[in-house]
Amino acid sequence: MNSDGTTTTGGGGGDVQIHQTRILPDFLQSVNLKYVKLGYHYLITHLLTLCLIPLMSIIIIQASQMNPNDLHHLWLHLQYNLVSVIICSAILVFGSTVYIMTRPRSIYLVDYSCYKPPSNLSVKFTQFMEHSKLTGDFSDDSLDFQRKILERSGLGEETYVPEAMHHIPPTPSMAAAREEAENVMFGALDNLFANTKIKPKDIGVLVVNCSLFNPTPSLSAMIVNKYKLRGNIRSFNLGGMGCSAGVIAIDLAKDMLQVHRNTYAVVVSTENITQNWYFGNKKSMLIPNCLFRVGGSAVLLSNKGSVKRRAKYKLVHVVRTHKGADDKAFRCVYQEQDDDGKTGVSLSKDLMAIAGGALKTNITTLGPLVLPISEQLLFFATLVVKKLLNAKVKPYIPDFKLAFDHFCIHAGGRAVIDELEKNLQLLPMHVEASRMTLHRFGNTSSSSIWYELAYTEAKGRMRKGNRVWQIAFGSGFKCNSAVWQALRHVKPSPKSPWEDCIHRYPVQVVT
Repeated sequence: MNSDGTTTTGGGGGDVQIHQTRILPDFLQSVNLKYVKLGYHYLITHLLTLCLIPLMSIIIIQASQMNPNDLHHLWLHLQYNLVSVIICSAILVFGSTVYIMTRPRSIYLVDYSCYKPPSNLSVKFTQFMEHSKLTGDFSDDSLDFQRKILERSGLGEETYVPEAMHHIPPTPSMAAAREEAENVMFGALDNLFANTKIKPKDIGVLVVNCSLFNPTPSLSAMIVNKYKLRGNIRSFNLGGMGCSAGVIAIDLAKDMLQVHRNTYAVVVSTENITQNWYFGNKKSMLIPNCLFRVGGSAVLLSNKGSVKRRAKYKLVHVVRTHKGADDKAFRCVYQEQDDDGKTGVSLSKDLMAIAGGALKTNITTLGPLVLPISEQLLFFATLVVKKLLNAKVKPYIPDFKLAFDHFCIHAGGRAVIDELEKNLQLLPMHVEASRMTLHRFGNTSSSSIWYELAYTEAKGRMRKGNRVWQIAFGSGFKCNSAVWQALRHVKPSPKSPWEDCIHRYPVQVVT
């Protein structure tokens, strides 16, 4: 909250000033029952497994207590009931086959890599403001607005902008945008292949997401051409899906790995700034200039059982929420032209209220999948009392710290991180990775959640069995979550983006 009564907010697109006393609604104080039911629907899909576990446990315990004499009597009994034995065996074999064939395959995250731009692309605040002034495109009022956003954004002095934006005047072009895309994607992929020793020809699925730059041939085709990937690769190029598209790309890769056996999938998440800098004076469209920075990630997934021993994580859940049916939600992050015909991304004043609604829906669905039974019982006890007795009882607020050990909240803006910390009752250490990622790299769009995970690893905090919650917001409007479980004590991979600076973090962020 600023001294003048305004609030600086941020989401999938950035920070904007809104005259209100609260940024996000207190979504944990109101619950929509249908989304709770949806979460339990996902849980019940694994009911067969949950029922088989105690049954098999009882059988094993009983068998362990049998002596040789008992086994002899059992054999004599089965000899005189041969038909029953054959029928039961056939049912058992058929049921086991159906279960094995239909159960979801485990998806493993072998490794991932985040792109770190060269130091000559870093931009300090004074340099940013000086270049903005020298372009001659911004009024004094717009320059002052950008300066205030930078000061309150939570960004540090080492974030990166593309080469074209360092020129005076800037030189955005299709060629420069392609160069930015190639540097980011190929930089992340080169490091990924070097660390995992995986041959590009072994990749069976490729998913690339980038919202604002979608050339022909596509970004995925650029990768296929660069690394000479095989001709029957399943490649996908996701555009216009905002900062939460990284989780969507993971979900798509997961679905593809359920269909195609014994293969690898690569997910590349990035955003392109070169041709999407706004050179006008509409304040709601100036905010992305101050927040979005160069970045990208490449993630290697597999359904091979043999990779489990060297994989870092196992994918546990993906929960996606889409509010696009609502007109306000659809237009709250909107690419358009201003009155002077200059193109940019406009952020609505309703952005944070819409983000809060999407988040409430998402975590209400996710809760039954991840919360311990003790938290769910307390939650439903208060919910039932409220619904049946119409009592003025506040719903019990589940403690998500009992479900997750680490939180990777999309680094869209400082205020979003602040409000999620307060609403989810998190501790400063739980949002440290998000704050420091925003400070060091800025808003790198869909790849920010991977820089945050890399921060946690670089700090040596990822232990075997730890659960990680990645949560991201994006245009549309969408809120998506991915839950991972660490398969071992995870150490940072070579050439981590934090490799040469982790000793300086955490730092004190000016508010």
